Amino acid sequence: MRILISFLSIVVSSLAFASSSQPDSYSVQQVAEGIFYHQGSHEEADAENLGAIANVGFIIGEQCIAVIDSGGSFQEGKLLRKAIRQHSDLPICYVINTHVHPDHVLGNAAFKMDEPEFIGHEKLPAAMASRKQHFARQFSEILGDAYEGTEFIEAETLVAVDSPLQLDLGNRLLTLTAFTTAHTDHDLTVYDEKTSTLWTGDLLFVERVPALDGSINGWIDALETLVDRDAAMIIPGHGSAFSGEQSKGWQDLLRYLTTVREEIRVIINDLGTIEQAIESVGRQEAENWKLFEEYHRRNVTAAFVELEWE
Repeated sequence: MRILISFLSIVVSSLAFASSSQPDSYSVQQVAEGIFYHQGSHEEADAENLGAIANVGFIIGEQCIAVIDSGGSFQEGKLLRKAIRQHSDLPICYVINTHVHPDHVLGNAAFKMDEPEFIGHEKLPAAMASRKQHFARQFSEILGDAYEGTEFIEAETLVAVDSPLQLDLGNRLLTLTAFTTAHTDHDLTVYDEKTSTLWTGDLLFVERVPALDGSINGWIDALETLVDRDAAMIIPGHGSAFSGEQSKGWQDLLRYLTTVREEIRVIINDLGTIEQAIESVGRQEAENWKLFEEYHRRNVTAAFVELEWE
């Protein structure tokens, strides 16, 4: 019954709140008791959408609040904080970054006034240090005024692989799990024990084509572990949240990644080239994913480089 109610709440909320990133209509959906997320748009980041292209949100406990990813710009971070304050005036005690990609971390500075504890994977600081100059140059141009105020705030509390961290928001226990190299080399998931809700970060893409920035083998392994997780609700890094009784989101991503891997292996075994792979691998998946042309070739390139050294 709890799962059915949670699933129905998504349908109702989706109808009631259009997922827009404009300041006058930035909205969040409640998918379980005390759990809210803003669904990012399936677009490339730009000044008009404020970089709000990833799923971000928050969990309200009895004593304080945890933010799960802060948004794709300082402006989105401010909008997310405003949305939080419309639901609770409890302290914001944690900002959890699931990985370094700018659509998930550029809103961090909007929460500095709350003096939260910033939390991430043990490899997140190195990932941020190596990319922040590039991100700053690129996204200050892409986002324009929405970027103003952005700071690259590093996590002070780090989660080690194979050593999950638990946080208590007040009668609300969260379990943070760090993964070996998969989507990136520093992916983190958040599991709310109270409602059995799993925030996957970008280990799961729904509807929008995935972006490989780590290991295709590691990502498939991580998905095969996560799909069996006992979760009533799943909030992916991109796309619609869904009930744990549904498996399509998981299976679609697994199909895409395994298709890319197996077709590349055939080309490598036949002594084919990376150019051949880019032109032919996984093209049958094009109709299944938004932004396919923008990311698929990069995915094939990254996977080929990894797999040719197997």
